[in-house]
Amino acid sequence: MAASKSTVRAGDLPTVSRVFDDRTLVELLYDADTRTTALAVAHPDGTISIEERFAAPTGEWLIPYSADNNLLTSGCVLLPSTVGEEMDKGDLLAAIRCYLHRYVDLSPLFEEIAAHYVLMTWVYDAFSELPYLRFSGAFGAGKTRCLLILGSICYKPFFASGASTVSPIFHILDAFQGTLILDEADFRFSDATAELTKVLNNGNMRGLPVLRTMQNRHRELNPTAFRVFGPKIIGMRGPFSDDALESRFITETMERRPIRPEIPIHLPEAFRGEALDLRNRLLTYRLRHRWEVEVDPSRRVEGASSRLNQTALALLNVVDDPDLRALIGDNLSDVARLAGSDRSPSLDGIMLKAVLETFADGSGACAAVRDIADRFNAATSSRFASGMTNKWVGGYLRTRFGLATTKTRGLYVVPATERDRVESLASRG
Repeated sequence: MAASKSTVRAGDLPTVSRVFDDRTLVELLYDADTRTTALAVAHPDGTISIEERFAAPTGEWLIPYSADNNLLTSGCVLLPSTVGEEMDKGDLLAAIRCYLHRYVDLSPLFEEIAAHYVLMTWVYDAFSELPYLRFSGAFGAGKTRCLLILGSICYKPFFASGASTVSPIFHILDAFQGTLILDEADFRFSDATAELTKVLNNGNMRGLPVLRTMQNRHRELNPTAFRVFGPKIIGMRGPFSDDALESRFITETMERRPIRPEIPIHLPEAFRGEALDLRNRLLTYRLRHRWEVEVDPSRRVEGASSRLNQTALALLNVVDDPDLRALIGDNLSDVARLAGSDRSPSLDGIMLKAVLETFADGSGACAAVRDIADRFNAATSSRFASGMTNKWVGGYLRTRFGLATTKTRGLYVVPATERDRVESLASRG
């Protein structure tokens, strides 16, 4: 890789990424082993070069960020180190799935969603609206592991937590325009978390910057627009109270269960090299195929709301397999129906009644989630054209009511120890 050792000249512009009208693409590289940075440039004629200084079509001279920048040296922002081996899209997705499967325990469909979401992040600027990805579950369910593994192969991932200082998050998102990886995002009532919520509310649609009042060097007020549009992957314990914000998320509910025995308890250092290799290959995918990506309205989810299609279409546009696309669409439709069907006490009451009836009809030792789902679906058949899955009923019990579910003899159940809590919740009307 060409190193950034040349003298900085007047007018040189430190650059992370640029997209030009003539289809020139510029991306920052960082090699942690040699502590050097450079620019990968995809030219309009289809060639790719690595430059330490580049004359842009606009007449600007672009240079890479310094290799001593703390965001790069600390690993807060991860970048490719070079232009990787070019791979067929199907082979690249298979490599991503293999990497995810090796280190995290996801449901089969969500593993497919996650792999395609990663690919989408590398071309997200082809779209005007984006979905967010979320891992939800109790402490110890594996959310942070998922964020680290998945985030490490996304486009310019920036790792932060809900407890982070707000100002650098705005500045880094604006400067790098990559993927925000946000842990512990269960925001509660404070000015700082309200500011972070603005990032999520505005960040899924192009052209909705967040305005913040800054001061210039003369201490004059200077309102500044920060660009926060981009992919976001978050981990949190429960849902947001704002249904509009909830509708932006595709969620995997993590369960506290024994993980597959082949998944390492402690991440080996080798995973960083695997992630870097995938970032390098994904960079090549972006440089070669960014201009081939466009919105295809025919991939919308038939019968789904406009809101769902606006959010999901970017993801569905990178899913070429029509059967997989249909499965993902059906899954998203199920979630949207549940979230948008008036999550009122009456719906909660139907669910709690189903739990109590299942306890009553059984031995009293536990209530099987599948039986709860059957009762809930029977009671809500007029609201939902198709019933909710056992998985989503289990997720509703955990996130809405905080009930524990465990696996017994191959079935997920609500244990008898939760019965008093269910009765207490039901008695509140």
